[in-house]
Amino acid sequence: MGILYASTGVSGWAIWLFVVFALMAFNEFARSTKWGGIALFFVVPLVLTFAVWPKTAAPGNEYGTGTWFNWVKTYSALAGCLGFMAIRYIPALAKKKWALCFPPLILALNIFEACLRDFQCFSYAAWDGAYVDNLWVMSGPWNIMNGIAGLLNIVTICGWLGIYVSKDKTKDMIWPDMIWAWIVAYDLWNFAYTYNCIADHSFYCGLALLLACTIPAFFIKKGAWLQHRAQTLGLWIMFVMTIPSFADRIAPVPTTHNPVAFFVVSLVALLANLALAVYQFSKIREARLNPLKDEIFTKTRAYAQVMRENA
Repeated sequence: MGILYASTGVSGWAIWLFVVFALMAFNEFARSTKWGGIALFFVVPLVLTFAVWPKTAAPGNEYGTGTWFNWVKTYSALAGCLGFMAIRYIPALAKKKWALCFPPLILALNIFEACLRDFQCFSYAAWDGAYVDNLWVMSGPWNIMNGIAGLLNIVTICGWLGIYVSKDKTKDMIWPDMIWAWIVAYDLWNFAYTYNCIADHSFYCGLALLLACTIPAFFIKKGAWLQHRAQTLGLWIMFVMTIPSFADRIAPVPTTHNPVAFFVVSLVALLANLALAVYQFSKIREARLNPLKDEIFTKTRAYAQVMRENA
């Protein structure tokens, strides 16, 4: 904890674990029942949009939730949740190739928004750290490095025409070509983004939030990572927009504000995404695949396991 974050006690870790498991629990509730998903990702945010967020996420508020980025991220995450539910529960839609372009497009949009935010934080020229829009940021080469890592992560999104709906009662949106290598590269990039741009909130919106979708993708429902990610992100950002004081006042765990930590975190993310890009394009070249149409990892053990468990 002393390298990335200021030390926290037992109560701090207990709150952090509660956040992880609460997000996982609500994600399972939304995943296991159609009406649960509609309630959480349509009814609740509709009410909050008019009754709560104009006050708790007003422009210029003391917690930094009133920025353009927070509002755009909120509704793009919710659009992903609702769009994925449409694919899951409208059988005719899941068979349309144009509909299967929605998941990679909304994913790429979310990543690109974060890349823009990294570049924007660099443009602040806050080389020694400063509060901008009531959020602490430290500008540096790490913003550029991680912005590039995010763009590489977009480029390596592949195999979306192989998306299908599982045949069990939960009707999950399965993306078998999104194997563990891409998920790990994404997690490293996204953690670096939160560390760079929402530094003193990243203990939750970085570590906790990423684990809340990665654990289900590896141990509960393989192949449904993007569905897990959209739903846990939607849940978290609605919570933050509603109770913006959580990470600053209620349970704060700030970063160490150490430039070396920023640099190393973004370097690891950049190297991971470079390695993924090299590996993926070598597979494309060897098999003479079309990355816009073909699935790339069909011969891997991870792909075979997802297909077998969701047949």
